[in-house]
Amino acid sequence: MRRMIIRLILVTLYMMLFTLPAAAADADFGQRVNGLAEVTGLRVSTASNKTRIVMDANKSVSFKKMVLSNPERVVVDIPKAWLSPKVKKEVNVNSRFVGKVRMAQFDKQTVRLVIETKVGKNNYKVFTLNGGTVPGRVVMDFGDLGADSSQAKINLPGTTKPKPQAQPQKPAPEVKPAPTTEPTPQTETKPADDTDKELDGITGLKGRKITIDPGHGGSDSGAIGPTGVMEKSVTLRVAQELKRLLVAEGATVYMTRDRDTEVSPKGAKASDIEELQARCDIPNKNGSDVFVSIHMDSFSNGAAKGTTGYYYSLGSKRSRDLADKIRAGVIDQLGTQSRGTQSCNFYVVKHTDMPATLVEVAFISNKGEEQLMNSEEGIKKAAQGIADGIADFFG
Repeated sequence: MRRMIIRLILVTLYMMLFTLPAAAADADFGQRVNGLAEVTGLRVSTASNKTRIVMDANKSVSFKKMVLSNPERVVVDIPKAWLSPKVKKEVNVNSRFVGKVRMAQFDKQTVRLVIETKVGKNNYKVFTLNGGTVPGRVVMDFGDLGADSSQAKINLPGTTKPKPQAQPQKPAPEVKPAPTTEPTPQTETKPADDTDKELDGITGLKGRKITIDPGHGGSDSGAIGPTGVMEKSVTLRVAQELKRLLVAEGATVYMTRDRDTEVSPKGAKASDIEELQARCDIPNKNGSDVFVSIHMDSFSNGAAKGTTGYYYSLGSKRSRDLADKIRAGVIDQLGTQSRGTQSCNFYVVKHTDMPATLVEVAFISNKGEEQLMNSEEGIKKAAQGIADGIADFFG
């Protein structure tokens, strides 16, 4: 008996030897990042006259910048922030204006971005944007941003083209628009106007036409969960919240249905093909930029769970990209298991004329995921994840 007690004590001490340091490390990490902004993403887009870099955070942030030489670099420090391990730490841009972007945890409370660039001092700007689908953003623009007194290794053949576009707003001599408009983003003295202008470039949502398709509806309940939650109800709730988020970002949003009904004019009398084609007709006729069909998955085995993105097997690469980004956005928000991005032959993604995806948000046949998606928190997180994916697609 004594031997057994001694063995139990030794086993307990052995387990504590390994678990206590891990628990202490977790506690220390939690305390260290408490109150800090989490840097959640890095996005890059390049046009003919500009490269834009956007760093995303889960709350408002500030920044400090400096310039280093040999090689030429712009350094942007984000104080009171920590870098999520999910974020890609290095991006090879290789545009006319930016070579490489690197990001790292500079110290315990500072995230540092290093941008390799040779543009002159007046050919880049850094500013913040707060609010919207991403609470905090630091935006870095490099390129044709105005006259550069240093003329440092920048040669833009189209530099005379952007200026006439600005002149109709202010009928003044040609030399005046640049100095009156350039300081605005840097000083942010007109945040409302600046936000409207910059969101168009950052998320690409402003002015975009987006059609949301809440799966099923009316006489078609879709799948039904273990406690009776209907797929058609969940998809409509997610779609309505998604519409709210996208409209707030300046997008034009069309819904195939905004209540519990069929989409086809024939209602419950429509055939399956007629109902599905009615859903495709809406984005095709309004010239939508993307089409997103929202569904809940189901399987006979209640243990099945997770999120899947679908795109038409013979469709464009942009459809796959849209499906992949939305799937990733949902997983990031809901914490669901990834079931991958898969090709399919679903009617609504096959017969739409623009990048299209069908996202299976979660399994309504899984009791835990049914409960999640019947909650207000689950609905909001799913909608936010889809919105983040769409923003990333256009970003």
